[in-house]
Amino acid sequence: MTRGFFVTGTDTGVGKTVVSAALMIRLRASGPMRYWKPIQTGIEQDDDTATVSSLARCSHVELLTTGVRLHHPVSPHLAAKLAGTMIELAPLEDMFNDASRTARFVVEGAGGVLVPVNDIQFMSDLMARLDLPTVVVARSTLGTINHTLLTLEALRQRSLAIAGVVLVGPPNADNRHAIEQYGDVRVLADMPHFDALTPDALSAWTQAAFDREDALAGMLR
Repeated sequence: MTRGFFVTGTDTGVGKTVVSAALMIRLRASGPMRYWKPIQTGIEQDDDTATVSSLARCSHVELLTTGVRLHHPVSPHLAAKLAGTMIELAPLEDMFNDASRTARFVVEGAGGVLVPVNDIQFMSDLMARLDLPTVVVARSTLGTINHTLLTLEALRQRSLAIAGVVLVGPPNADNRHAIEQYGDVRVLADMPHFDALTPDALSAWTQAAFDREDALAGMLR
């Protein structure tokens, strides 16, 4: 049984936060779930925790709000340097180990797998410490095959488990098939760009189209 999932992306701005909200909606029936963004940069411009809270209609007990919060909207290592500090992973691991005793988690990373968090460590090092299967969020459009396969390769080189891929954007059957075939991975869903991204719209799509085979829920049992 897993303690939850780690949501990463092939790029920044690819849709990790919306997918994280969908995961919260989809997995609630499996038992207590909590969302956590351990490292947030650009906190004054983007508050992913607030976005997930709104889209997934989270109660306060479904959110873990502690962690690294930095003002500059840049890579974590640079945001920390500009703030005169350094990100340490051990305290984040301790926070997770303590909180995950009573709930499973949707943990959202900052950027992609190889985003630096300090002078010597990457987001992948935090992922290894938390030891959660990874949900990879990727664009559906041109270029996604290369970006997604590179991300999958980086995860496997570090012995990080992969739960599946979510493609965001206009459905592209050829790209989906190529990612599944060459990446040897399950595409969990094709998430559209919503005309109006509201809690009702996201909930309706999630219940109808996200992980129809219940692969993720099965990993939590």
